[in-house]
Amino acid sequence: MKSSTILRRQVGSLFIVGLEGVEFSALEAAWLRGLQPSGIILFKRNIASPRQMHALWQAVATTRQTDSAEKNSADGHSKDGFFRCVDLEGGTVDRLRDLIGPTPAAAAVAATGRPELFQRHGAIVGRMLAALGFNVDLAPVLDLATPACRAVMGSRVASADPAVVAHYARGFLAGLAARGILGCGKHFPGLGSGSFDSHQKTPKIARTWEQMQPDLAPYRVLRGSLPFVMVNHAAYPKIERPKIEQRAQPASLSHFWITEILRKQMKYRGLVLSDDMEMGGVLNHASIEDASVQAIAVGTDLLEVCHRADRILSAYEAVLREAEHSPPFARIVAAASQRVARAKRRWLHGDTLPRAASTVQIDRLRRELEQFSRAVTECAK
Repeated sequence: MKSSTILRRQVGSLFIVGLEGVEFSALEAAWLRGLQPSGIILFKRNIASPRQMHALWQAVATTRQTDSAEKNSADGHSKDGFFRCVDLEGGTVDRLRDLIGPTPAAAAVAATGRPELFQRHGAIVGRMLAALGFNVDLAPVLDLATPACRAVMGSRVASADPAVVAHYARGFLAGLAARGILGCGKHFPGLGSGSFDSHQKTPKIARTWEQMQPDLAPYRVLRGSLPFVMVNHAAYPKIERPKIEQRAQPASLSHFWITEILRKQMKYRGLVLSDDMEMGGVLNHASIEDASVQAIAVGTDLLEVCHRADRILSAYEAVLREAEHSPPFARIVAAASQRVARAKRRWLHGDTLPRAASTVQIDRLRRELEQFSRAVTECAK
């Protein structure tokens, strides 16, 4: 059995976690130093100014520093590179709206039909994120814009046509990549037919395997272009039948969707990321401890736990306990940790935190964003 230190590092590497506010507290520094997650995700509650964000990132990076002899530990994880994440889709999901300005929604950009604007959308988002220290954008959304999801997804979805969704997303991802930002396709296998918000409830999408093919099409087309795929908390009872007296499992806890379909059938080789494990869509089915263990067991590489420190630590300790007591589960943890380590070496090689963005930089980005927004609006006339 692996040493406790290596196992703890491996388990910690399977987490992307959130912070409480705009400042990095001593308590957060203490648990983050022990946990050593592979990534941090910021929300509007964490973002006040470029200087504040730079100080926050610097404080997080400091907790990850060790002496030079331990820079690359036995588990293969560099203590320097880590995923600095945010959701910036544009439209209603825009964490930088108050700092720089509103970014057009995916639906508005895709409706222009102009591939150069698809890529420009990703490029302007990528420039903003790079200037503020991020290296991962949890976008684009690949769900289809069906009538069933209109009230929930709104302008987050690019089109009802999977070919248009894939075309838009390819351009957006290329724009991000040109600025050194990693993208993420979400929410696999598709929320287009869901009428409930998975933050509160578990959407039950009553579609057959044949009916789900349009939802899956963008992932098939883009599987080689997506560094991350985020798996949702919806259930698909007509496809994966639950055992007797059990409710249909969310996709985030499903071996069928993650391993059999995404990994084996689609041959996806990037990292599989859970949607936030604090959402009602998954916690309606299991405690965060049990859900975290199950998500890793069925093939998830990275668990998002975005809000409460107690839940972050509970999830971590549950995965660690299971790995300590179950050699088969420990092997799953080790394999996932190695996938994450390889991805970090590939994508974050030479990654450094930029200087705090200046007022001049922010003003320039604001003007570029305004020009882009005008171009999108003009196309809609």
